[in-house]
Amino acid sequence: MSADHSGSPARPLAWLPIPPEEIDDLPRGLEYAHWDGGPDFPTDPARCAFYCVPYMKGTEVSIRPLSRMSGVRVVQALTAGVEHLLPELPSLPSGTRLCNARGLHDASTAELALTLTLAALRGVPGFVRAQDAGEWRPEFRPALADKSVLVVGYGSIGAAIEDRLAPFECARVVRVARSARVAARGPVHPVSDLPELLPDADVVILSTPLTPETAKLADARFLARMKDGALLVNVARGGVVDTEALLAELESGRLIAALDVTDPEPLPDGHPLWKAPGVLVTPHVGGPSSAYLPRAKALLRDQLARFVLDEPLRNVVATA
Repeated sequence: MSADHSGSPARPLAWLPIPPEEIDDLPRGLEYAHWDGGPDFPTDPARCAFYCVPYMKGTEVSIRPLSRMSGVRVVQALTAGVEHLLPELPSLPSGTRLCNARGLHDASTAELALTLTLAALRGVPGFVRAQDAGEWRPEFRPALADKSVLVVGYGSIGAAIEDRLAPFECARVVRVARSARVAARGPVHPVSDLPELLPDADVVILSTPLTPETAKLADARFLARMKDGALLVNVARGGVVDTEALLAELESGRLIAALDVTDPEPLPDGHPLWKAPGVLVTPHVGGPSSAYLPRAKALLRDQLARFVLDEPLRNVVATA
């Protein structure tokens, strides 16, 4: 073990994207440094044992110090998805644990899923445009009440979405995950049941992680099985949807969509999704809200305490 200038053994170092002095009750036994993706590193990256990845700073920033982190033991993401970090894992020291932020964004992302669903069904984008034009344009619009909703990706975010759907008098909420199981609110169907479930759904909400199995899950065949006039809501990852197949359905007017994530992302200027009929696009804002910071601090407190005490970490998704 290395020693500090006093000759005492050096404490393990944690890099945090939130200033350590702003997080109450951080465990003793660690040295802390603040790095939120700036051009200069706060210490020699080789000293970092616990690396919490900056939030919403992009893949290039997230992975920039990893090649120099020869002593890292934990890489903690503040996102539920870690597909941008997984390719770096083989180059990290053996035994390094990669943890996601399962649970951190449940409330915020579920709120946005419900917001997008209601806004798309009730025609809010059209009313905003009418307001901008100073025009009074009332319409008769679909309600969420009495609709059948299919939640594809029934992890913690999918369950939080159903919790928020509960007061809206939906006819039914159908749950789909990788494999069948029974959840607190009822049975969860395996993804293999989707061909039979899609034709009955008025609203399909995607909240699944992006994996090789879910890449372009919502492809032309998936979309073709959705009923005429159905709404597709994506709060997962843009790559879960085949963009070209979705554009074809939107241009025909057969489906409508509300997308917090897109492929490509950010959506470039001039991309046909911007002006496709029947689509509402938000710029990947499911996580960043006032709900983020207190939950991020709580997650870090817990993980760092476990790290100091050499207890099992939460949300380990892969190990080098």
